[in-house]
This record gives sequence, structure tokens and C-alpha cells, in this order.
Amino acid sequence: MNENSRMVEGKVVLVTGAGGGIGREIALAMARAGARVVVNDIGSSLAGEGQDAGPAQAVANEIKAAGGAAVANTDSVSERSGAARIVESAIDAFGRIDVVVNNAGILRDRMFHKMSEEEWDSVLKVHLYGSFHVSRAAASYFKDQQSGCYIHMTSTSGLIGNLGQANYSAAKLGIVGLSKSIALDMQRFNVRSNCIAPFAWSRMVGAIPTSTPEEQARVDNLKQMTPAKIAPLAVCLASEQASDTNGQIFSVRNNEIFLISQPRPVRSVHRSEGWSPETVASHALPALKAMFHPLDRSGDVFSWDPV
Repeated sequence: MNENSRMVEGKVVLVTGAGGGIGREIALAMARAGARVVVNDIGSSLAGEGQDAGPAQAVANEIKAAGGAAVANTDSVSERSGAARIVESAIDAFGRIDVVVNNAGILRDRMFHKMSEEEWDSVLKVHLYGSFHVSRAAASYFKDQQSGCYIHMTSTSGLIGNLGQANYSAAKLGIVGLSKSIALDMQRFNVRSNCIAPFAWSRMVGAIPTSTPEEQARVDNLKQMTPAKIAPLAVCLASEQASDTNGQIFSVRNNEIFLISQPRPVRSVHRSEGWSPETVASHALPALKAMFHPLDRSGDVFSWDPV
């Protein structure tokens, strides 16, 4: 594979959910930049149903046809044993693991008052548990070799908010906490952990309704944000050129890259005698209200057309 920049030359990169969409583009870009790639995908539907070895193998074949090195894996991230096998496939094929990209995901959207326990569990299992299981399986190798890098996919649905996605939003914001904890716990071993909140047209957003002209216009804007736009940031974060970038949250929207804020105190109030429920109502809430966050959705905050 010929590419001017070989930023991850020789690294072994594991990408989950790499059979299509964002994961596929990251896997291909990592290979172009010199990495040996483990392409993981169980080949399920968007809702997580079924299994097909085809997508993962097709991406691995595409990498090999272009002169790169890749192996396919179809184990599920949602169980500890499956995640262990995914990481073991990197060790078996290439003798080491350097980068984990936690990208696998499913959607089971439902308004909260209608959401079933199964819809909640299934999404948490893939996104949050999956990110933990794969990261944990790689952690021992990273610790022993005194190096490693995690890149986790979060979402503005969790960072900001969205309708009908309590399961997905909770999982994606949980991933932010997981990533920061990994960054803190493993920095002593030269291990880094960062998040990307991607905007991209993929299966994940393909179900957005288009019943009105406004909805159609929104979808048309989304379609220009191809999954390939996410890959350059992921490759850079995996490289030694990002060795001082740790515990951060980024977002990519077409040609824009954002650094996302992390929760910090914005205003405080104090009473030397302490608080009663009544003084909270009469003093604290009115004093703090000017800094309350509105009930924004992702689209309210990112209200301009993609650049």
C-alpha cells in the first residue's frame, strides 16, 4: 500500500465494528498508514440481530488486496470471552497489539416511557460493556509492553442529548467516563485513551425520517459527512505524533474537528449557616438559574450546516 504518510507503520490496530461505515474507513485508513489491522465485525443488523462473517472478511480482503496486512474476526464484543478472542486474534496473527478502536455499536431507539429492559440491555452490552471488555482484554498487553492507545467512539447524543435514545445516550456518555478513567489509571504505562464523537452518514443514522422537506434537507446535509471524514483523526490519535494527547473528547463533522468540553463547576452559592430545603428554593436555585443548561439536543447545538 502506497501512502506518503505512514504514521502508524508497524503498529497492530484492532477495530471493532469494522465491517462497514466508520469502522471500515478507520480500518482502511490505518492500513494505508502502515498498520496491521484486525477487522472485527459480527455482521449483525443495525439492531444487533443475526451474524455474517462476510463484512469483516471483505474489509480484510480489501486491505490485503492493496498490499496491507489484515485478519478478520467475528467474535462479539458484548461478552468477556468474545472480547478476549478478538484481542487474542491480534496476538496470534501479528504477535502484539498497539491500538484498540472501540467502534462496534447497535441502535434500539425508543422513547423512554416505552423502552423495554431488553432494548436497554442490548445497547449497553454492545457499546459500554463492549468497550470495557475489549479494552480490558488489551490492557494487560499494553501494561507489559509499556505502551498502547485506545480510541473510543462516543456520541453527541450522550454528550448533549437526543430524543428516543436513553439507552444509546447512557452508553455513549458512560464510554466518556470509561475513557477518562483508563487515561488516568494507565498513563503510568504510557497508555493513552481518547474519545471521538463522529458525525457521519451510516447505517446508524440511515433510519432518520424524511417525511417533511426540513427532514429531507437535514438528511441531505448528513449525507455529505461521509464515514471517511472520521478516519484521519483516528489515525493521528493512534500515532506517536499524538503522544501528548490523553483523556480528551473530540468530535468530527465533515471538515470540522472540535474539542469537546468536560463537566466543570460553572457557578456556586454559599450560606455560612448551611442550607434548608426552603433556602435552596428561595436562594440557591434562583441564583444558579442563570447558568442552567437548556434541554438542548445535538441538532440544537450543532445548528449550522456542515462545513
